[in-house]
Amino acid sequence: MNKPDREGYWRQTRRLTAGLFLLWVLVTFVMNWFARELNEIVIFGFPLAFYMGAQGILIVYLLIIWFYNRRMRVLDARYGIEDE
Repeated sequence: MNKPDREGYWRQTRRLTAGLFLLWVLVTFVMNWFARELNEIVIFGFPLAFYMGAQGILIVYLLIIWFYNRRMRVLDARYGIEDE
């Protein structure tokens, strides 16, 4: 891989990682910060903050991992990087 390709690959990788990290921070800390306000919303008899703490945040974490894996496979294929 030549130098411009390498720079483009790492720029896109850093952008993806930073974006998903920001999503992780928002889900982890903002949901907890506004837990009292979110408890006013009730879904299936449970407050939203309880539901997100028990189930929803874990699902979001799995989706972040899935999306990162999928996107990195596309980037690796585009730039010709093989699995070792």
